[in-house]
Amino acid sequence: MREPPHEFPLVLVTGASGWLGRRVVRALTAGHAELGRLAAGGQRVRCLVPPQEPAQELRTLGAEVVAGDVRDAEACAELVRRGEGALLIHLAGVIHPPGRTRIFRQVNVEGTAHLLAAARSARVGRMVVMSSNSPLGANASPEERFDESSPYHPYMGYGRSKMAMEQMLLAARDQPGTPELVIVRSPWFYGPGQPPRQTQFFTMIKEGRFPLLGSGLNKRSMGYVDSLTLGLLLCGTVPQAAGQTYWIADGRPYSIKMIVDTVRQVMQRDFQLSVSPRTLHLPGFVADVARLADAGLQAVGRYNQKIHVLSEMNLTIACDISKARRELGYEPLVDLREGMRRSIEWMLAEGLYL
Repeated sequence: MREPPHEFPLVLVTGASGWLGRRVVRALTAGHAELGRLAAGGQRVRCLVPPQEPAQELRTLGAEVVAGDVRDAEACAELVRRGEGALLIHLAGVIHPPGRTRIFRQVNVEGTAHLLAAARSARVGRMVVMSSNSPLGANASPEERFDESSPYHPYMGYGRSKMAMEQMLLAARDQPGTPELVIVRSPWFYGPGQPPRQTQFFTMIKEGRFPLLGSGLNKRSMGYVDSLTLGLLLCGTVPQAAGQTYWIADGRPYSIKMIVDTVRQVMQRDFQLSVSPRTLHLPGFVADVARLADAGLQAVGRYNQKIHVLSEMNLTIACDISKARRELGYEPLVDLREGMRRSIEWMLAEGLYL
């Protein structure tokens, strides 16, 4: 029998101005019925937001906003000020840098180190840290699944930075004064509120421009954004989660072909959108060439998002969420079809081009 969930006087959130961060803050402050008692609303929340990023929505939700960046140790200290016993949810990170790769380490590793040091000084109660599938790289076959015991095999600079971050946290886990640490690994996530790069994914499918490399039968784990929010809150409140790592995703991986076909069907059947019947079929070696180009660029400190994304398109990146189900009581909120339906419904309501 599980112990009752922890309750925290204060929740601290980095990355709060991002897509996922806004969902987490909204669930904590305004409530989210689908997430149950963990998102009843009314929670006191303080956020760290870079000065150049919008924060009005967070303030409207009642969150306190601290202007700053995790690369600034003083800003991290201000975030956790009088935060004894608080829950810290660390979502800030760089996935696609604007040109130079050195920011991977500056934000994902050094920024997390600043935050951990501040959390120790302030006697924060628990720190939940968002990682990624990238420290594990790609599966050896479409049938293989990563679990929490899978060895590191990082994919490119982002994967190396997240691996270094995880290793730093694991080394600090048992040191005196360290808050309870929980690492969350999430794959590609989707859902309402998505950034422009995700909207482009839907537009490319609608127009018949999304590339299907090889057979398209390679698998990808995905995570609906509110399922991920639920997983984060469980990692923050379930006592047994302390010191653990969890994969949080949808219930099963999907082939790339299934993902594309599902989006196409939802657009046509649920929203009567005109969808091109074409699929841009490309040989699998196109991704292999992109991978070589990506590695070459990153070796000299440069980054190109389109090349990087293309380089992964023939890989299987799939995980097993059994541990989260067993220890946290985590269960994904929706399946792929319903998650995609909600995504498209949100885009249409927002007037985004499809």
